[in-house]
Amino acid sequence: MPVERRLLGEFEQMIVAAVLRLGADAYGVTIIEDIARHAGRRVRSGALSVTLDRMERKGLLRSRAGGSAGDAGDPSDTRGGRPRRYIELTPAGLAAARDARSALLAMWKDLDGVYEGS
Repeated sequence: MPVERRLLGEFEQMIVAAVLRLGADAYGVTIIEDIARHAGRRVRSGALSVTLDRMERKGLLRSRAGGSAGDAGDPSDTRGGRPRRYIELTPAGLAAARDARSALLAMWKDLDGVYEGS
């Protein structure tokens, strides 16, 4: 019997993909924009924040306040006086992403055409 893995949820997978795509520029607004652009899903900042907190508690990512190259990430009025919260995956987060992707690909294997005509 295979070992049971704890897989990422759909929204968590979208966040992970966005963080991987954005690299050092991954923070709230850019993650929201990336998910909208690539998945066509509208994400509210509050939902993202709650999910990022949960993923950080699970050890899947870490966050830091501050800026990237060319941006101090200083508090601004548009962020309610808070600095940007930059996100990066931990090794455990990357492993979870690989597991989730692998599981989904395995589930869809050999189903080409089965769902297209339904």
